[in-house]
Amino acid sequence: MESCSLGHKYFRQLQSLITDSFTIFWGDWLDLRVRVVQVIASGLVSPLIYILGFGLGLGSALDQAMKPAAGDNYLQFILPGMVALSSMVISFGGTTFSICGDRLFTKTFEEVILTPIHPLALHLGKMLAGVVRGMLTAGSVILVAVLFTGKLWSFLNPLFLLVLILNCAVFAGLGVIVGLNVKSLESVGIYNNFLIVPMSFLGATFFDPATLPAVLKGVVYLLPLTYTSIGLRSAAYLPIEQFPWYVIVVLLAIAILLAARGAYQFSHLQD
Repeated sequence: MESCSLGHKYFRQLQSLITDSFTIFWGDWLDLRVRVVQVIASGLVSPLIYILGFGLGLGSALDQAMKPAAGDNYLQFILPGMVALSSMVISFGGTTFSICGDRLFTKTFEEVILTPIHPLALHLGKMLAGVVRGMLTAGSVILVAVLFTGKLWSFLNPLFLLVLILNCAVFAGLGVIVGLNVKSLESVGIYNNFLIVPMSFLGATFFDPATLPAVLKGVVYLLPLTYTSIGLRSAAYLPIEQFPWYVIVVLLAIAILLAARGAYQFSHLQD
């Protein structure tokens, strides 16, 4: 009887956590929904440039010299990486700027902190808004990928979408933590230049990390985007028997660690 009562208590706590998380998310969604087109377009420019410059330009030369590890040509090889790249940039940047703006300019963030909501729910709500931002932009890149390849199921199968959502969760969670710590918009630019931009090129978006020397391979596999690029590429082109399931474990573990850190930040925040 006592175990049933304890189980019911934990269930109610979980239910409350989920409800509070979606309450925080809904507040961000009301602001986000009027800028959906802007959010989609802002993350589409860079991937399109890379697709045209690397996929169609450089790719035509590479296709004559080598066969890519996944996909029929180099353009197909980099398309999953472009999806990973766009979702990373918008999930991180949109979340960071949203929290930073509320803290430093509109001064509305204090109202959020003072709400009687569990710190983990605060983090999850903000993270979910970042996931939606990333998925909106990734959706536009997926549309481009389908138009270039004609492979609809490759980019819309459940495994591909799962890896993509986990990637958005990782970088939105990172964006929450950075947004809580930065002191100015200039600081956001520093994080972007020293973290996001290098990861855009080193996160296996343009190359197969398996071909790198051991030292460089060790560096590349420290980056979360590497696992996303590998996972999306495998989910899009390879049989499910060859899918690297460790990708999901790594991304999920990073997202959980960031959630724990974000909840800690919210519980100790003095703004």
